[in-house]
Amino acid sequence: MSALLDSQRRFSAHLRDPDNHAAPEGIEDRRLAIYRDLFWRNIEGFLSAGFPVLRSLLNEDDWHYLVRRFFADHRCDSGYFVDIPEQFLNWLSEGFRDQERYPPFLLELAYYEWLELALEVSTEEIPLLPNSQGDVWEGCLVVSPLCALMAAQWPVHQIAADAIPEIPLETPVWLLVWRDRADQVHFMELNAATARLVQLLQEGEPITGTALLARLAEEMGQEPMALKPFLSDIIDQLRRRDIILGHL
Repeated sequence: MSALLDSQRRFSAHLRDPDNHAAPEGIEDRRLAIYRDLFWRNIEGFLSAGFPVLRSLLNEDDWHYLVRRFFADHRCDSGYFVDIPEQFLNWLSEGFRDQERYPPFLLELAYYEWLELALEVSTEEIPLLPNSQGDVWEGCLVVSPLCALMAAQWPVHQIAADAIPEIPLETPVWLLVWRDRADQVHFMELNAATARLVQLLQEGEPITGTALLARLAEEMGQEPMALKPFLSDIIDQLRRRDIILGHL
């Protein structure tokens, strides 16, 4: 390894984890402190902005420890600031080793908050369909590419500094996060039937409203005609919210 490369690696290791990695020789600490502070403020600032609820739940020491460990331990595979929250989430799910120090819902809450940010910055656009209205039973329904469904063991949509759950839910809650045509991100709690409807539409295989009705009726043990008014109402609601875009 060349002396220059060795110095660069020691320099970057020191910036990420100054408590455990000495600075390269020959660099004034006053200058290093400027870089340490600059990098720290950028990383901490992006994470605080990306995970505001999570940040509000933790005291300063616990939050700073979390950010410091991410900065020191994780090797980001993207150089873009906008990708820092996703890298943080990946590290929480795969590389974080001090979970017992933090609330058991840490990862689920972080994922829920990240969904909002991911949809806000997504460059994906909602397509315009020629059949955005009309009969939904014969055409294949199209779901927005800007919606995400999650099943949570904790009520992450209700967690706040003054509302911290002590035990997980008896039944997971279904949550839908989506961005509409006005580029506004919304959240909605779904019942199991509506969540299953969205799941089926997101599986990628084209499905008509009639086939969707038959599938749901079979899974729920109901007659299709008895379920049809409910399904029609749900499809209409999802269409008005830019979740179902129309049909092909």
